[in-house]
Amino acid sequence: MEIKNFRVKHDKDFILELIEEGEHENQDFKYSISDSRKIARSIAAFANHSGGRLLVGVKDNGNIAGIRSDEELYMIEQAAEMYCKPPQKVAQSLYCAEGKYVLLVSIGKSDMTVLAQDDDKVWRPYYRVNDENIRMPDLMLRARNACSKKRDTALHFTETEAKLLSFVETNNGVSSMDIAKSLHLSLAFTESTVVALCALGALDFVYTGGKWLIVAVNVEK
Repeated sequence: MEIKNFRVKHDKDFILELIEEGEHENQDFKYSISDSRKIARSIAAFANHSGGRLLVGVKDNGNIAGIRSDEELYMIEQAAEMYCKPPQKVAQSLYCAEGKYVLLVSIGKSDMTVLAQDDDKVWRPYYRVNDENIRMPDLMLRARNACSKKRDTALHFTETEAKLLSFVETNNGVSSMDIAKSLHLSLAFTESTVVALCALGALDFVYTGGKWLIVAVNVEK
């Protein structure tokens, strides 16, 4: 296979060391790239987490299959620039290992929440959890957007915020509906308060048991 406009790096040991790590929060294996929209979800998930890398031409079990066409290199660019919002810049490096080409795609962490376009052309946010790309709930997206406006001053909570925070601390992982029912609050008010507390750095989201839950973060009140 002819690879145009790419300098091939011959560092087999480096690629094998990465493969040895397996798939995790910052690394994913891709046997091949055939759908730019699908790969955009991976790019968005890494960008919304802490960055990461794709190893294209590597099977899930770690065996090197090699990329099949240089078209895959351009589909990565298309995924990052056309099917991610805002568009992402990714770095691509081509390695030769065991006589086959492996494409290393490096994705940086984004300061803004990145959306990826699904097959139905709807823009949605994704987040990397372990070795999966998980869709963010709308409330988490609202909270992340609010977190972009950080406060460096001392934290002061209203009585309602303090009560809500105490409930989350006591139960260690709850939904907004759990909070609303237990504290006799409207769901809309509860979610607005959760967003405010996330912006203050007092609450966050974790994915466990197949769902997103709200958890407390250790803060000095």
